[in-house]
Amino acid sequence: MTQRKIIHIDMDAFYASVEQRDRPETRGLPVIVGGSPERRGVVSTCSYEARAFGVHSAMPMRTAVRLCPNAVFLETDHRKYSRVSEEIQEIFHTFTDLVEPVSIDEAYLDVTENKRGMESATRLAREIQREIFLKTKLTASAGVSYNKFLAKIASDLRKPAGLTVIRPDQAGAFLDSLPIEKFHGIGRVTAAKFRSMNIRTGHDLRQLDVATLTALFGKVGAFYYGIVRGIDERPVEVDEERKSIGKEITLSEDCTDRRRLRILMRSLAHKVARSLQKRGLAGRTVTIKVRYEDFQTVTRSESFTEPTQDGVRIGDIALALSRKTEMDSRPIRLIGVTVSNFPSPEELNRPVQLEFDF
Repeated sequence: MTQRKIIHIDMDAFYASVEQRDRPETRGLPVIVGGSPERRGVVSTCSYEARAFGVHSAMPMRTAVRLCPNAVFLETDHRKYSRVSEEIQEIFHTFTDLVEPVSIDEAYLDVTENKRGMESATRLAREIQREIFLKTKLTASAGVSYNKFLAKIASDLRKPAGLTVIRPDQAGAFLDSLPIEKFHGIGRVTAAKFRSMNIRTGHDLRQLDVATLTALFGKVGAFYYGIVRGIDERPVEVDEERKSIGKEITLSEDCTDRRRLRILMRSLAHKVARSLQKRGLAGRTVTIKVRYEDFQTVTRSESFTEPTQDGVRIGDIALALSRKTEMDSRPIRLIGVTVSNFPSPEELNRPVQLEFDF
């Protein structure tokens, strides 16, 4: 079987880098993209200069202001970022048609067979980085390996503008030494659970058999068993147009705590918002799902004219919709929040018609 050659490309501080490119006066300064510091909201992304102050994506804006009060704060410009992302996607497709966009600023490429007729995936990755910079004046980091999991980890090791290769004969030692929280797919909560079991590195994780991991984590346990051994058979899948972004939670027991349900609804809204922001999407319809203790499920939706990806607004709408259910009077088993009705690329690129009062 032919060894696959997978490249993961991750644009460096994408939104902030686009703004620094287009606003020369901000180059070298801490730039925080996400909105006005006077309003509620979260950081979409920030420049490396801002990261030096401890600012990071998804941080509450008020915290970012406290950490870096002299930063340049900018509103997000999704039309512009989407246009730049399309330029980058066009570059990818000059190398291979096996491109899987993960978000607006990252993608997997399977270059096992490619349009350039090059055997070296490392040379291809360098060429992709070079062409991205020539066309957009933006830098990208690249990871090269024989599967998606390792390529993803590799792209994050030498940012910005880095290139890391993990060969099959290097994978075992690399994964053994990798801290558990650095494994892509293992979040903060799972990492904390592993550490409570004294599992701190890949070497520790590799000592658990698949039955134990499955008993502890369900189906994803089998995934952990594979990735710590460098096994990831997931193919690079050509993207299909996404129709909606949603998050839901099934409660461990039926809940009648209204305050907790409202907090969970807000949390889901912010998670949806972060997913939208990561993919450069904004929607014009918010839908909530509520499942009662008897498994009866209801949905409520609201549509509006201006697309949004703002977690506070999505949360406000979701809570308003919840008042049209029996969430305040019946035990709840599941709640969910979804945003849909995304503008087409043509709508995003349509010139804005200004209106003036005379």
